[in-house]
Amino acid sequence: MSLFVFPRWANKTRQLAGLVLGLAPVYLTGLIWYGASPKTTDVGYQPRQPVPYSHALHVGQLGMDCRYCHNTVEVAAHAAIPPTATCMNCHDKIWTSSARLQPVRESWASGQPVEWTKVHDLPDFTYFNHSAHVSRGIGCVSCHGRVDQMEEVYQHEPLSMSWCLQCHRNPDPHLRPPSEATNMTWKAPGDPAEYGKMLREQNNIAPPTDCSTCHR
Repeated sequence: MSLFVFPRWANKTRQLAGLVLGLAPVYLTGLIWYGASPKTTDVGYQPRQPVPYSHALHVGQLGMDCRYCHNTVEVAAHAAIPPTATCMNCHDKIWTSSARLQPVRESWASGQPVEWTKVHDLPDFTYFNHSAHVSRGIGCVSCHGRVDQMEEVYQHEPLSMSWCLQCHRNPDPHLRPPSEATNMTWKAPGDPAEYGKMLREQNNIAPPTDCSTCHR
């Protein structure tokens, strides 16, 4: 009589091991591809939006202030995505039959929001507060670039941990009067670092660099 040390199903472990080893390279390749995709890391990430909204036209040519659409940027952690009602404040009267604005009109009629695609998307484990930066005089341009010259918004900076820490350790070149935070064309009078140093000391600005600042 034969004595079985292992149950019969154990014979299938070789096939299972072969399957795992065969799929492991595919899984690792997919993981690396996604982790290093433009959506998660690359400067220049520019997703296609449901409406071809031009910042170059609205901000650059028409002079609209960032806060008209992103109206929580000074008081909340997130810069609000404008509701359709904000768009319709103007487009209820101008360009009312434009094919490019059809999704906006449909949103207005149905009450369903336009499904914008987020461009600057930090990892879920990272905490960032817009108001803490804007209220201390970090201009929109420092993180988002010259949005007033972008036909379509793209990621201008890496938004990496080292990039953020570099600014927290030396904020002087990026500081400006808080009233000028949304002014894309503002220039420091004289040397930006010296002017920023004056503002930092005057306003007692001391950006923290401990882990809990961004990882809470």
